[in-house]
Amino acid sequence: MDEKKLIQRLQKRSRAALEQAIEQYTPYVSTVVWRTAGSAAAREDLEEAVSDVFLALWTHAGELDPEKGLRPWLGTVARNKAVDRLRRAGASLPLPEEAPAPGPGPQEAAERMEQAEVLWRAVEALGEPDSALFLRHYWYGEKLGDAARALGLSTVAAKTRLSRGRKKLKDILTRGGERI
Repeated sequence: MDEKKLIQRLQKRSRAALEQAIEQYTPYVSTVVWRTAGSAAAREDLEEAVSDVFLALWTHAGELDPEKGLRPWLGTVARNKAVDRLRRAGASLPLPEEAPAPGPGPQEAAERMEQAEVLWRAVEALGEPDSALFLRHYWYGEKLGDAARALGLSTVAAKTRLSRGRKKLKDILTRGGERI
């Protein structure tokens, strides 16, 4: 079932439509929540944020625009719910006075940022639709078939593009003297 029909069923308060949305979009919502909050939040907080997204979907189904699709709305709400959970957790958990600084040090963080920028430029250098396919599949965790359909590709063509793209990325990164 396409998103438009699913949204219309949600707006008619169909519990079956909600169950389908949960089944279909939980991996995507979980990925967005995890990538937003990461290890800074407890697993329970991440799970509750995912549940909050689907509660918001049920509560605000009447406000959805079937023409705009469900995925972008879910992604935005998932990011917002993850940030809300982080804020709540941060506000209620004071740090001990002598607690070590969480996460990597400034040097390591700077190196990671540089690596991320190099990788981002390399993915952009792949051109469209390969860069979009890489981002959808590897960054956002979208299923290959779904990403392929969204970009007007067959699944076989998408697999081939990913394989060639990985080789091309390796060439781009090794040519630039980068090892990530």
